Amino acid sequence: MRIAYLHSGSVPSVYANGVHVMRMCDAFADAGHDIELYAVPGTARTDDLHGYYGTRNRFPVHTVPLPPVPALGPLLRARRVRGALRRRAVPDVLYGRDPFALLAAAGRAPVVYETHLLRPERSVRGVERLLFRHRALTRVVFVTQALADDYRKAFPRLGARTDLDLVTASDCADPVPLDGPVATLPGRPEAVTAGYVGHLYPGRGTDVILALAERLPAVDFHLVGGTDQDRSHWQSRSRHPNVFFHGHHPPAALHPYYRAFDIVLAPYRTTVGCADGVADISRWVSPMKLFEYMAHGKPIIASDLPVLREVLTDGVNCLLRAPGDVAAWADAVAHLAADASARQALGATARHQLTTRYTWRARVDRVLPGRAPATVTGQR
Repeated sequence: MRIAYLHSGSVPSVYANGVHVMRMCDAFADAGHDIELYAVPGTARTDDLHGYYGTRNRFPVHTVPLPPVPALGPLLRARRVRGALRRRAVPDVLYGRDPFALLAAAGRAPVVYETHLLRPERSVRGVERLLFRHRALTRVVFVTQALADDYRKAFPRLGARTDLDLVTASDCADPVPLDGPVATLPGRPEAVTAGYVGHLYPGRGTDVILALAERLPAVDFHLVGGTDQDRSHWQSRSRHPNVFFHGHHPPAALHPYYRAFDIVLAPYRTTVGCADGVADISRWVSPMKLFEYMAHGKPIIASDLPVLREVLTDGVNCLLRAPGDVAAWADAVAHLAADASARQALGATARHQLTTRYTWRARVDRVLPGRAPATVTGQR
């Protein structure tokens, strides 16, 4: 099948949406599909886009800039994407996360729209409303069931269309070998290491990690990721010798860090910010870091948010603790730090669930049109 993936974000970039899109395109290629990606030119520096993301396949990536025109930029870029598509072979499916470009090109092929958050802007809502009425739209993919429920409330027409598949499919990860390279971490060789990988936006729990470091001086805490500005902000507030900031690394270079950690953390607050400018995504968040943690067989401590319970089960594949409850989080870290068998059991269960339920390759088969709709989240 010939698939054109239309993305409104940039590649390469430091943002998670670029990782998701490149992983999905890689999995489409693994499944034998002819995939081409249309994205905004990247903001990160690299001489090798596919090497930066660690993809197995070198599928074509076409960049279409976003015109710097207030309000009209996405519409103008959508027309340019449509023009670029017309200069190439007609795809069998238009797939993507860019409702503007999907709507503009909808006359060329069946459309699958994937969404990760319910945007508040009237312009986006208006384009989505038109897209949901278009007969070329065959399927809508939601990254969490909570997001699917909110979309049905915001757009009642979705539930009224009997010819439209609505699919919930969580983020995923690729299975990885456990015996690969391990990062050499600063700190004490004998200390238990607790790691966090991801951005340092408001609501991601960086303040919780710093508070844990104060309560648990015997544990070394490592934070990998974040923009230079965000990292400097938090480093200036950290006075603890057991906290280490590692900055942003290309996605392909993160595996040694995951392997180096004894415990991994996802301390989301009840309000979670994101790079797309939406003030709070805590109702719908599907963190790719959780699935990477699972792929590496690491014991996870995560915030007990309703949406995360679509994948995580306390005491089975993780420990869940109330967001921002530093005392409860400290008890959980101390418990796992002192009990290697508990760490191994949680990590092994999480890894098994990842390899059997949450791989990118399996996700591709679930989201493509012509296959039965499937709910990936919430199955335990």
